[in-house]
Amino acid sequence: MYEAFFNLKTKPFELVPNPDFLYMSRSHKRAMYYLYYGVKERAGFILLSGEVGSGKTTLISDLINRIDANINLSRVFNTKVNSHQLIAMINTDFGLDVKGKDKVDMLNELNDYLIEQHARGNNSVLIIDEAQNLKPDLLEEIRMLSNLETDTAKLLQIILVGQPEIRDLLARPELRQLRQRISISCRINPLTRLETEEYILHRLEVAGNREAVIFSDGCMDVIFKYCKGIPRLVNIMCDYLLLTAFIEEKKTVDASMVRDIVEDLDFENLYWGSKQPEPEPKITINRSALLEALGLGEE
Repeated sequence: MYEAFFNLKTKPFELVPNPDFLYMSRSHKRAMYYLYYGVKERAGFILLSGEVGSGKTTLISDLINRIDANINLSRVFNTKVNSHQLIAMINTDFGLDVKGKDKVDMLNELNDYLIEQHARGNNSVLIIDEAQNLKPDLLEEIRMLSNLETDTAKLLQIILVGQPEIRDLLARPELRQLRQRISISCRINPLTRLETEEYILHRLEVAGNREAVIFSDGCMDVIFKYCKGIPRLVNIMCDYLLLTAFIEEKKTVDASMVRDIVEDLDFENLYWGSKQPEPEPKITINRSALLEALGLGEE
């Protein structure tokens, strides 16, 4: 809608996990190297965690674009499933037929498939997104999949991707065996104030025009204050900023525009749940006056 006005080739702040727009902050860069190293070295379990909207899915999409052609991939998004459904999704992603087969049959076929791929020199990787939603029994099921191995190598690498709650889940005593098998663990931190500014300018540049808008003094500070370095929230804020500037036919945005958007969207309550409820009115009762009104006197 506003691309032509700002001389942009595409919208810079869409919420899709497009790896072309990936901005490598310090923690994103470190996480990417850990992930890539883990896949190349065939580490058993890899854990990636980060806040909602921190860029985990975009990072994984970029990793998938980087991995070699000899890597077979299964990616699970829906983690609110039972054991049979989980194995069926994994097998389906690897191209195995699951119709009419029970769990034992599917596990046997998965094992045969992984052995065959290993013999061909191929690596098989399972990525489980939203892993914080997995129940402990399913995580134990996934641990059992890691037992599929030869004398010299794991047949299946597993990458668990989830919100910070996944670390609390893995800390449970009954998941001790799984926790001890995680050989690489990394997390994505929110952007710093400087990284937030660089992130915004980076996305504008990738979209075709780094100088599409001028951010007046203090504007970036206010964006950072309300978005707290979470890329998804920065995208939402900046998309509204560009739309507002387009409507007002301006190419400069300022702190007051950000505050207007915060108010219009009820930003803090909607995205952070930090709005405090209105205090209940305090009612004071004059006992003597009440008794008098009721025709009763103090005894």
